Amino acid sequence: MEKKFDFIVVGGGIVGAATAYKLQLKFPKKSIAILEKENELGKHQTGRNSGVIHSGIYYKPGSLKALNCNDGRRQLINFADKYNIEYNICGKIIVARQKSDISVLDNIFQNGIKNGTEGISFLDPEEIVRKEPFIKGEKAIWVPTAGIIDYVAVSKKFIEIIEGVNPKSKLFLNNKVFHISRIMDRVEVKTNQHEFSAEKVIICAGLHSDRMAKSDDLSLNLQIVGFRGDYYKFKEEAKHKINNLVYPVSDPRYPFLGVHFTPMVNRDIECGSNAVFSFKREGYSKTDFSWEDTIQAFSFTGTWKLFAKNWLAGISEYKRAFSKKLFVKELQKLMPSITSDDVEFSRSGVRAQAVDKNGDMVDDFKIVKNGNITHVINAPSPAATSCMAIADEIISTTFEIKLSKNVKLDQGDCCYYTSE
Repeated sequence: MEKKFDFIVVGGGIVGAATAYKLQLKFPKKSIAILEKENELGKHQTGRNSGVIHSGIYYKPGSLKALNCNDGRRQLINFADKYNIEYNICGKIIVARQKSDISVLDNIFQNGIKNGTEGISFLDPEEIVRKEPFIKGEKAIWVPTAGIIDYVAVSKKFIEIIEGVNPKSKLFLNNKVFHISRIMDRVEVKTNQHEFSAEKVIICAGLHSDRMAKSDDLSLNLQIVGFRGDYYKFKEEAKHKINNLVYPVSDPRYPFLGVHFTPMVNRDIECGSNAVFSFKREGYSKTDFSWEDTIQAFSFTGTWKLFAKNWLAGISEYKRAFSKKLFVKELQKLMPSITSDDVEFSRSGVRAQAVDKNGDMVDDFKIVKNGNITHVINAPSPAATSCMAIADEIISTTFEIKLSKNVKLDQGDCCYYTSE
């Protein structure tokens, strides 16, 4: 028997869960089905990222990333405060390791000023050491608003609130979507377990967002390419070496932030991640391989152009991926005293990165409405930090309503819309 709902959200990651949450707040009497293919929430990007609450300092002024990161961060912190979700605003140091990095660091600082990143300031070498005694650099930016949180816990709380607001709304685990079609004014969604229908469907499929869009006959000039990132963690006796988030000045050619140090909410301290092409979109070990994913990646001209433009950096990343010694050598550029004995392998994640036909990485969020189906095509970092603000953008796009200019950022679980 077909299960009828008012809305369906495909994908129970942090963006999908936040979108369903905001939908339920806006339409408390409407029923929502959240379809998740795994047996629990957060098994992919949501549960395999570094857990950082980003400050918005990096992003191009005026971009969706820049506009949504600060708003999303404030909403996220207010939400965590309201529902007792553990987080820590520990602050971040972005370090120019050598004099040639300083001009890029200065550009990052100016971005932060334009984006309204609060409280940022420069640190000289002595001030760096006072905050982080084991870190060496020529100059740094102190970012007091950055922090860490457990995004899986946030996602679970979103679902708990949804089901509390409307008992007809429900999370369906182990439901992998394999067909979507339109029948009259409704959308039918078939999974491996059930058939569903709804007035509107929002698809937040992460690593498979391009495939879902193409199945809806959307013409895309991009494709999702997976990049695996490996994390090491400090052994117990070395944890005293890091107090805050510590990042290097990143290469402005790439949307990755470089190998960095992250104190986690579980009291671990991770270092990573690198970024290597993944031969399987959900491949978390170095040897994971999928014929389907690999053939699709290599049949896309953008993949080859991406490799051609970045082959030297790609080789360096691959070497580090298979060598702990080289990985630690990269860490030593920030922390000269770190040794292989200080760290052990922790885990890996795969980032969904949209690449266009020219081989360029799509650096901003991309949300596309196709009739009564809305697709979140590209939602890279800082999507987790921005999840509640992105949810507002998704709902605004879906219902063709404007976001209010008068956003009260201290009210973290409200939707901000106008009828204009």
